Amino acid sequence: MATYRCSICGMGVNATCADCNEPLVNEALVLDDGTEVQISRCPKCEGKIKSPLCCGQDMVCEA
Repeated sequence: MATYRCSICGMGVNATCADCNEPLVNEALVLDDGTEVQISRCPKCEGKIKSPLCCGQDMVCEA
């Protein structure tokens, strides 16, 4: 399971898919302009969300 941690306050988050109850995995989504966006993806249903934010910035994935 991917653990996201805030580099400012240290808060950590583990996430699971509400539909599948599967742990989300860390990935990068490449946009048309080549920019990479950190996302969390469900390995079962392939649902995707933007990775969590804390203290106004993206949390960093530890796993």
